[in-house]
Amino acid sequence: MSSKTARHGWLPACFLLIGSASVPAVLPAQAPAVARERAEYDRWLGSANVSPYAAIAQTRIGGGIRLGPPDADVPLDGVSLQQVSEQGGRVVLESGSASRSLPRGRPVSLGTYTLVASGPAGRATLSVFGRPALKHPPAYFAYDSSYAFTVTLVKASEPGKGLVLALDGTEVEAPVAGTVVVNLGGKSARLLVRRIPEDNDESDLEVYFRDATNGKGTYPAGRFVALIPVAGGRYLLDFNRARNPFCAYSSVYACPAPWKGNTISEPVRAGERYSGGGLDAPAITDSADRAG
Repeated sequence: MSSKTARHGWLPACFLLIGSASVPAVLPAQAPAVARERAEYDRWLGSANVSPYAAIAQTRIGGGIRLGPPDADVPLDGVSLQQVSEQGGRVVLESGSASRSLPRGRPVSLGTYTLVASGPAGRATLSVFGRPALKHPPAYFAYDSSYAFTVTLVKASEPGKGLVLALDGTEVEAPVAGTVVVNLGGKSARLLVRRIPEDNDESDLEVYFRDATNGKGTYPAGRFVALIPVAGGRYLLDFNRARNPFCAYSSVYACPAPWKGNTISEPVRAGERYSGGGLDAPAITDSADRAG
């Protein structure tokens, strides 16, 4: 389980595409697979060195940040002064005369701590982690097959470019993949799909959506759900797999602003629930989605 996702109604004319309506998923029963995924996710949250429950700090590197001493930007017990900077697009960790690179998306140990650099060149972010502990296991709606659909992805004629915040609060270049249509409660909603990069140089097709349950049992800012390829060039969109952004677990994380337009008017009582403790939802602004 990786630390990524593992992330609008403002749609340029080239993205206002006509799509096929969703239909109930004609697939083997998904409930057992979803139960296994939830159990695995719970274990990951309580044990991974990059779990959101282990997060200590997440900060833009900018002109450089200091780690270690009590007066550092990020104080770390037992760590001597370390300087993190971005040099020629590379993120570098320096201690005295020694230095080493922090490859983006790859955990690097610093004593008992873990560092992860991320973000595009010139806008790098550093996340710092301590020891994980499963503070509050996630809560979920019971599996409901009526929230699982096979959908057609209508590809965008122009992928465009857009910096958005992913599930883990880090800034990523996430081109528009296209749109899908879902039908819930007799009402259809067209949802924007983006390609969210993974650590292995691949990408996930992700939908960041809001619905009528936000702030009423689910996270106010919305939830992420991935499209899973199935036969015939279509995709499984199973809202039972919807997850909260990491800011729902810890205020360390930046919280993704809702994608304007990706709102379902009906309640989606499927996927991960929310009972409080994270950040408030950021406001929807014109700058929240910088697609171009």
